[in-house]
Amino acid sequence: MLTRILQLPLIVILLGATGLACWLPAGYALALRDHGTARAFFYSGGALLVITVMLALATAAWRPQNVARSHLATLVGAYLILPLAMALPFVQAVPDTTLTNAWFEMLSSFTTTGATGYAPERLAPAVHLWRATVGWMGGFFILLAAYSILAPLNLGGAEVISGRVPGRGATQITRIADPSQRMIRYAAAILPVYAALTLTLWVALLIAGENGLIALAHAMGTLSTSGISAGNGVASSQSGLAGEVLILIFLVFAVTRRALPFTGLADRTRPLGRDPELRIASLLVVLVPLILFARHWFVSLRDDGLELVPGALSGAVSTLWGAFFTAASFLTTTGYESAHWASARLWSGLQAPGMMLLGLAIVGGGVATTAGGVKLLRVYALFRHGERELERIVHPNSIGGQGAEARRLRREGAYMAWIFFMLFAMSIVLTTLFLSMANVDFRTALVLAISALTTTGPLADVALAAPIGYAQQTALVKLILGSAMIVGRLETLALIVLLAPAGWRR
Repeated sequence: MLTRILQLPLIVILLGATGLACWLPAGYALALRDHGTARAFFYSGGALLVITVMLALATAAWRPQNVARSHLATLVGAYLILPLAMALPFVQAVPDTTLTNAWFEMLSSFTTTGATGYAPERLAPAVHLWRATVGWMGGFFILLAAYSILAPLNLGGAEVISGRVPGRGATQITRIADPSQRMIRYAAAILPVYAALTLTLWVALLIAGENGLIALAHAMGTLSTSGISAGNGVASSQSGLAGEVLILIFLVFAVTRRALPFTGLADRTRPLGRDPELRIASLLVVLVPLILFARHWFVSLRDDGLELVPGALSGAVSTLWGAFFTAASFLTTTGYESAHWASARLWSGLQAPGMMLLGLAIVGGGVATTAGGVKLLRVYALFRHGERELERIVHPNSIGGQGAEARRLRREGAYMAWIFFMLFAMSIVLTTLFLSMANVDFRTALVLAISALTTTGPLADVALAAPIGYAQQTALVKLILGSAMIVGRLETLALIVLLAPAGWRR
């Protein structure tokens, strides 16, 4: 029976998993005696399971003609279809809302963007649990897709490691690596570790004094990098500094794939401390607090004519921590804001220090992780290529060392990284253009475009001097942002490979 189920199209299996997941908030709402919300999720889950059974019967004998194309088409279809299914219980459980708003909320959660148009007090606890669960499922799904779909096709950053043309690996996929076999193998390896890490962080936050639901939402939001919270965020959580330290520790899994035990795309012979992604991330998250700190002493105080006194150092430690935690959070495209970020903004003297967070979100986290953005490995490849070119200017006849892997990263890997960077920049330009045509002013359009393409929804709250509300945006703007979230989550190269005429052949 299980074998027959696993042979069904992936989109049908995902729809059934969504229906089963609806019963989790239904049970939680029933325990809280919120019978209206419980009925909404229970009936919606049942309806989705009925639809799943009907689709399973209709597609039981279906087999893809082009395996590579079916992989990517299923990946795109999941982000087009599943958010609508996930919005079904949401629109019934939340009074006075529309299907468009519910779809945008679920798409934002499933793409691990974390943008929300609802005040926390408006949503019932079970609905908050559903948002966090959808974000957690989205993180697991992109991890599974990265290893079982994108990596074999040299996509999602694997093209930088291999140096091969994106999409070329599809011709070598055999029965051993067909969708069901590969999905089963990687799902069995990823899910236990992913769930265990989430459970560990949840228990740790509970021990730190956090509320149960908020602790679970923050644990799910950290591992999936969705940044979803059941309250007003980490800044107002009961766990305080201890909770921020715990979340920061678990953010390392969004920086480097080598921290995850199931990864097959990393060199295990190299110590974790020498991992290039981890080293670049450490440099960036240390650099931002130091810039804000240095500007306070050498610019703000000088302009105000103040003197450096020992008493002025009283808030330095908390300010540095607030900037450090927030920088790490936005670099991994999670988007949690430290309770001390407000003091860091005041210390800097800048009108909008959150603009630095835009750059961090664009850089993004590690390859084959739940983080979005350009990815640290691509930045590292471009850096190594630039370093080698400068070396050749000084010593034209020199030979680059460090082995074949390093040479491949500096040449073919950097070439692929540059192509992706240009495509990413063009995506920002086009999204900003479409938002401007929808009567959104330029600065707001730019921030919203970057937040959607990097899957970092909380950028809208901190990038500018005044927060940008998603609830005030029109349906057209939400449609544009939703499309940008899908592009940012799947990456432009994957969509190009899917649409390329070469992929239409059997």
